[in-house]
Amino acid sequence: MDEQIGNCFDGLRNLQFLKEGPEPYKTALGMYSKDGEEYVEFYTPFVCQGAVENYLCDLETKMQTTLKEILDTAKEATEEWDLSKPRHIWLDDYNAQTSLLATQILWTEETSRAFEELENGGSESAMKDYYNLCVNRIGTLIERVRKDLSAELRIKIITIITIDVHERDVIEKFVLNKVTDSGAFSWASQLRFYMETKPKEQKKVCQARICDWVTWYNYEYVGNCGRLVITPLTDRCYITLTQALNLSMGGAPAGPAGTGKTETTKDLGRALGLQVVVFNCSDQMNY
Repeated sequence: MDEQIGNCFDGLRNLQFLKEGPEPYKTALGMYSKDGEEYVEFYTPFVCQGAVENYLCDLETKMQTTLKEILDTAKEATEEWDLSKPRHIWLDDYNAQTSLLATQILWTEETSRAFEELENGGSESAMKDYYNLCVNRIGTLIERVRKDLSAELRIKIITIITIDVHERDVIEKFVLNKVTDSGAFSWASQLRFYMETKPKEQKKVCQARICDWVTWYNYEYVGNCGRLVITPLTDRCYITLTQALNLSMGGAPAGPAGTGKTETTKDLGRALGLQVVVFNCSDQMNY
């Protein structure tokens, strides 16, 4: 099973099984990422029983509920960033995907707050102050990544820095262009994450928005795989692909080989917690 389970899930390599007890080698305690470095523990043990097609679906649900619970805890803990546990220490407690997502949710909230202050006339320098805060946070992460760290932690911090730098650049553009309206296209066109109440869910769950496209985060475990640098072209690809989905259509990035069409699409999938399956189809393959 260990060899095959990685083919069914994008970020999963295998499960940590209980070796003794009532259901040995059937009770899973947690999951390992593709590189085998990151381990995420389930809140309650998961028993693989019944037909394989049934318990694989149950495993997918287990993965999603586990990540929901972890994100909930991580989001609550972000309130202590400026008090007892700063962000560069806080991220040790959570897997890479959750650390990054909680960071992006907070960036959305803090940017929205800065816009509110500007619109209400609270502080004229609200966005500039937030820009300085973003620069300081990146600085502390860079200091930490220079130290002797485990491979897993290093990849996690580099991933967060990669997205942080893009977020800092966005805020810098707002300051330079004197953007004070939260309805501005330069803000609406960014991939933003919110905690919202979903129908039939007791707790708030993550929602992604870009322009007028809204979707619920899918909580597919992607592991500690790193993320691509976001360029202006990446932003345009994200807008185009998501607007196509909004109109119930598909998107097909075109261009020369090796320019990052597939990787950009996969990266958008990772950002939304969605599994992306890539097929290399030749003319010998029929449907």
